Amino acid sequence: MKNIQAKLQTFAGAMMVPIILLVLVGFFVGIGSAFTNYILPPGNILYNLFSMLSNLGFFFMNSLQVYFAVGIAFTLAKKEKGWAAFAGMIMYFCFMRGIEGWAALEGWTAETTAVEALVANGYTEQAAMNFNALWSSCLGIYAYNMGIFSGIIAGLVTAAIHNRFVDTKLPAMFAFFAGTKFVVMMVTLVSVPLAIVTYYVWPYIGAVLQGITAFINTSGLVGTFVFGTLDKMLLPFGIHHLIAFPIEYTSVGGTMMIDGVLYEGVKNIINGQAASADATGYIVRNFTTGRVLFQLTGLPGAAFAMYRCAKPENRKKVAALLIPAVFTLAMVGISEPIEYTFLFVAPALYWLVYAPLCGLCYVVAEITNISINGNALLFMIPNLFQPHKVHAMSLIYLLPLTFAVYYFVFKFCIIKFNLKTPGRGDENEEIKLMSKKEYNALKDGEAGGARDSLEVRIIEALGGADNIETVTCCASRLRVTVKDDALVASDEAWKNFLEALGVVRGKNSIQVIYGVRVVNITTAVKDILHID
Repeated sequence: MKNIQAKLQTFAGAMMVPIILLVLVGFFVGIGSAFTNYILPPGNILYNLFSMLSNLGFFFMNSLQVYFAVGIAFTLAKKEKGWAAFAGMIMYFCFMRGIEGWAALEGWTAETTAVEALVANGYTEQAAMNFNALWSSCLGIYAYNMGIFSGIIAGLVTAAIHNRFVDTKLPAMFAFFAGTKFVVMMVTLVSVPLAIVTYYVWPYIGAVLQGITAFINTSGLVGTFVFGTLDKMLLPFGIHHLIAFPIEYTSVGGTMMIDGVLYEGVKNIINGQAASADATGYIVRNFTTGRVLFQLTGLPGAAFAMYRCAKPENRKKVAALLIPAVFTLAMVGISEPIEYTFLFVAPALYWLVYAPLCGLCYVVAEITNISINGNALLFMIPNLFQPHKVHAMSLIYLLPLTFAVYYFVFKFCIIKFNLKTPGRGDENEEIKLMSKKEYNALKDGEAGGARDSLEVRIIEALGGADNIETVTCCASRLRVTVKDDALVASDEAWKNFLEALGVVRGKNSIQVIYGVRVVNITTAVKDILHID
């Protein structure tokens, strides 16, 4: 199970690579379309510039598959990552073109899969619509409508091929084709049987996805609560993206026709509504607006409860820990830093109280018909340019109510069960930053000026450079695979002496939560290790 968990964690982290493009889509489409639809008249240079911005956002959105193929291949490759990313792109196009070619040989083209043509050949109208939904055109290739799943498959297969053959040696006369170039050759060859197998298998997978879509669409508030609760319950394992991404960016989250264009996934639908001059609001059942409640006021209420429950002499330290985390949470929506302040010292509070409360936030947001673009202050900026599409008056009373609920529930649980949240322990080690003397006491006495560097100490805590295989990160976690996890420092050492907010372990893998500064830490660690 630990081995499976470690692989899922690595895969979930790889899916986060294209996330910057997904953020840009909301900004480019929301702001660009606002100016071209409502503010600027056609024909002037500003109108053209904002049209280009909006079109760029749609280009990113309509070609997400390629970025997932490249991002996953890049992240999962153990070395020569640039070549792996290139091979991922090659694999994607060969894979999809292969499906298109095999389908054409079987008689399925854009013309023969049209609903009218299928009905004329004996399909019922419903069966024709279901079969037609399996197909679409992307980047000039007419094949199965697999959404980001096509990119995920291409990326995973490419990473496996790359890691297997990147060190391949060939006789001298063929040496030019060895190593990374051999990988590119292999992905083109493997794409052929992969495309053929996918051609026959995908309709069954598509039917399952259609069933999941139907369940989500008909499950009502129960499904909303399950999603919101499960999203938080999976967070400590680092695999919560695996349930969110399909709903946000594939047909699993639903479909909607907007201005003659079919959009799949709740995030894509919202972007389509942002671009439409005729849209009067964003969808309500979007599985995201619940985050507005607990990110803007729910978690701050919990943080205030932890502050109030801390010993008086420790409150300044607790405030210094929590205030930056709350600010980061409200601005960009990264909730892990504050969540991990109580997850590892009071897991019952997280699993039995916090996660269900978050699920209820999703339900309340849906009941009160909140529809808004974005769930953190920075990402809500496009709403300022199209305020008529936002329906969120209930936030006026829901935000303070959510703050109060979280505050009183957390305060009651902390006091009732004497939970050791930050500032309540005798020695208060949970909130104490590392000192050089304390950290050195954990090691074997090897000293040097470089020990002052957090990144050098992180490498040593991972068992040394020779024990490290791969280093990556997501929005808030340093993700490392190691050869021997017995050489990795204890959770207490990470939290007390290495400035970590928390630790998640798998088989020969570890995730260390550092919050938004993790990107800089990861880059510095890679520089020291001479990775990439």
